[in-house]
Amino acid sequence: MEITVQSVLDALKYVDDPDLKKDLVTLNMIHDVKVDGKNISFTVMLTTPACPMKDMIHNACMNAILHYVDKEAKVKINMSSNVTTKKTKDETTLRDVKNIIAVASGKGGVGKSTIAANLALGLTKLGAKVGLIDADIYGPSQHIMFGAIGEGPGSADFNGEKKMSPVESYGVKIMSIGFLSGPNQVIALRGPMASKALTQLFYETVWGELDYLIVDLPPGTGDIQIGLCSTVKLTGALVVCTPQDVAISDARKGIALFQLEQVKVPILGLIENMSWFTPAELPENKYYIFGKDGVKHLAEELNVPLLAQIPLVQSIRESSDAGRPAVMQENTPQALAFMEMCQTVAQQVSIKNVEQPAEV
Repeated sequence: MEITVQSVLDALKYVDDPDLKKDLVTLNMIHDVKVDGKNISFTVMLTTPACPMKDMIHNACMNAILHYVDKEAKVKINMSSNVTTKKTKDETTLRDVKNIIAVASGKGGVGKSTIAANLALGLTKLGAKVGLIDADIYGPSQHIMFGAIGEGPGSADFNGEKKMSPVESYGVKIMSIGFLSGPNQVIALRGPMASKALTQLFYETVWGELDYLIVDLPPGTGDIQIGLCSTVKLTGALVVCTPQDVAISDARKGIALFQLEQVKVPILGLIENMSWFTPAELPENKYYIFGKDGVKHLAEELNVPLLAQIPLVQSIRESSDAGRPAVMQENTPQALAFMEMCQTVAQQVSIKNVEQPAEV
């Protein structure tokens, strides 16, 4: 029986996206189908280059063609991606940014900035175009973590107006008030002025095309968090917390802020940092210094995903201080944990973009 483009599409209707719960054809993820005798080729357009189900989907497509079309077919599948978005284009410098993700915490000291840095760099390693805003106006740190101390933004033209261009490090576009102030200069701004300074970092920077813009928020539930939610359309928020009870109590408040009626930002999930300590000389041992599974239990209680559990490892701190985020330490347990975190975050963004109604 002759193989046709339609018979290929009919077979691929049996392959569902595991996260989106619909078949690839209905989701318009199959492109460029070509048939030449028994030679079949097509492209699967994933919703993110960080898709953790990439290999599973590839194998399912191959099996569907061999089972429903021709067991002797020679199949070539190109796995590509086009990151989803629900954000409508505007005429600001954010017009080509697809998803804006806030990384928040209820209290300081839980490693939120470390998570944000490794998330941004990990998504870049997976093939996404990523930017990072250090929104911690009073205690900026991303310029240190990315080894960009002493650097500063350049100038760029946007619709005939002079704007800033972000600093680029390891492929991530970064903007921080740390670039605009000296190492010993205190950032003494009242709440409204701090919010205005943050807004300028967003809208006075020419970002270009980005799949994800990561926002490293200051800890707590103050003016900057509320101001951000009212001026910038966020795809969702990640809440970082350690397993100890005090941190979890504050994390509840951080989550509650995003759920307020006047804020209404989807919670993409929780990230548990410093989950356990493993000494280098005893790599199989886990010591739960701050308690065990505290954030996991909170996620279950609130019915939100637990996206990652990151171990407490000395080299994570050392790499941050050295300006080279730990996700770059290939094949180490901490780098693998961060890369898995990046995949689950990208996965949740894709799911939210399908579930949410389009922005009006």
